[in-house]
Amino acid sequence: MKIVVVDGQGGSLGKIIVGQLKKEIPDIEVYAIGTNSVATTAMRKAGATFCATGENPILLACEDADIIIGPMGIIAANSLLGEITPEMAYAIGKSHAEKILVPISKCRIYVTGIRELPYSDYVDLAIDEVKRLCGSA
Repeated sequence: MKIVVVDGQGGSLGKIIVGQLKKEIPDIEVYAIGTNSVATTAMRKAGATFCATGENPILLACEDADIIIGPMGIIAANSLLGEITPEMAYAIGKSHAEKILVPISKCRIYVTGIRELPYSDYVDLAIDEVKRLCGSA
């Protein structure tokens, strides 16, 4: 199963997601794609199996991904302070992968009915969904 974690800015959310995935499912391969080198480095330090930075790696990784995880803004053009290009948002959106999006208010997207939780709770919910999709739950 190809699991792609996409994050930008400082990579703090991606780092937490990668770390939890590797802890909960140790033999899982995680593709960490940062919109910048700082985010990629953070996810690499958390134990990502494969790492790359920028638009083209996101476009390629989404083509055959089974699961894509990241902040909600990865599906909105120009979010994450402009780090998500329209092409990135389109590639993620059109991918046949299951998308697990963490609702972060910094993305300036609000989903009615979602309550504000700490990062760690959202990450736990995301990891539970990955485990369910991988048959590990």
